[in-house]
Amino acid sequence: MRLKKTVAMVGMMGAGKTAVGTAVARHLGVPFLDSDEEIVRAANASIAEIFERDGEPFFRARETEVLGRLLRGTPCILSTGGGAFLAEANRKLIAEAGVSVWLRVDLDLLWNRVRHKTTRPLLRTANPRETLRALYEARLPFYQQAEIAVDSASDYSVEDMARRVVEALSQRPDIIERN
Repeated sequence: MRLKKTVAMVGMMGAGKTAVGTAVARHLGVPFLDSDEEIVRAANASIAEIFERDGEPFFRARETEVLGRLLRGTPCILSTGGGAFLAEANRKLIAEAGVSVWLRVDLDLLWNRVRHKTTRPLLRTANPRETLRALYEARLPFYQQAEIAVDSASDYSVEDMARRVVEALSQRPDIIERN
């Protein structure tokens, strides 16, 4: 199989974009990139530090720049930040140069995955569970615009999800060419 365009993994924090994306890249024998890691490397600061020092609008502008650069590169599996797909400019970039895959995960499973993480700046609130719920509900209409959705479940392993994503991609000859 040959990947013909970049696959942008989209979804909430904790959906598995990085873990599943890494496994999908391994299955397909293509590079895996993480837009958040690229931003951190370029800024020489953590995402939490960027948010605190420069604010979310600054971060979002860098995110769009990085996505544009990565989407123009060699086809790969690209993990995007949880908020990346909310921006119309980013959705347009992804639709023009790649394909979006939404890892659809219900709120309870997301909470179980992120509640003990300290690396989520948006959840540094008095009631992180309620913050996650509000983010989830606000972001749902954007994620629903992804070209492909793959459902997750608590009993699916990362490998199970990766196989489900590869299977969904394989249905699209514009994305994967079979040798």
